[in-house]
Amino acid sequence: MRTLLFSALLALGSLTSHHAMADNLIAGQHYAVLNNPVTTSQADKIEVVELFWYGCPHCYQLEPTINNWKKELPEDVNFVKIPAMFGGIWNLHGQLFYTLQALKADDSVHDAIFKALHEQNRRLASLPEITTFVAGLGIDKADFEKTWNSFGVKSQLEKAKKLAVAYQVSGVPALVVNGKYRFDIGMAGGLQETASVADALIAKERDAQ
Repeated sequence: MRTLLFSALLALGSLTSHHAMADNLIAGQHYAVLNNPVTTSQADKIEVVELFWYGCPHCYQLEPTINNWKKELPEDVNFVKIPAMFGGIWNLHGQLFYTLQALKADDSVHDAIFKALHEQNRRLASLPEITTFVAGLGIDKADFEKTWNSFGVKSQLEKAKKLAVAYQVSGVPALVVNGKYRFDIGMAGGLQETASVADALIAKERDAQ
């Protein structure tokens, strides 16, 4: 009984702090309001989108914070990761992300790619290099190559490109809350603060519904 009461008090305290922070956030300083709201993928949930690139050092630094944060998200929040594609190797790595997503690869595979790029000086700048690397992680080579060129992956790539434009994103990492509010690490004030700003904007959207 005491455990349940303590958990309820913690949840209430967290909710209150998120609302308090939302009241202190300033549009144009801590987040940008999109001129044209973007339709979310699930109308019945508050959507949080993270736009990233495997080769981005700040995305790599933010990854542990995001991974821990998304594990604790309430049921009414949907988290979506989208690769930003600004041409060249960005597009190649975006195709890598969606291929792995189609193959239902777990987070450990994505973590290994980040580490390869940022700790092992791998570039993963060509399909043969990428195929060899993911095969070493236990991904079937034939399945990977077939999925890489699939209609589903190409459709996701086109959708992601259009969303990045709609979100008015020019750099990564960037987070978008419910298709309305965009912010980055600098606007949030740091890596750890990024999750707090996301929580506050989620609370803001929940109040508006």
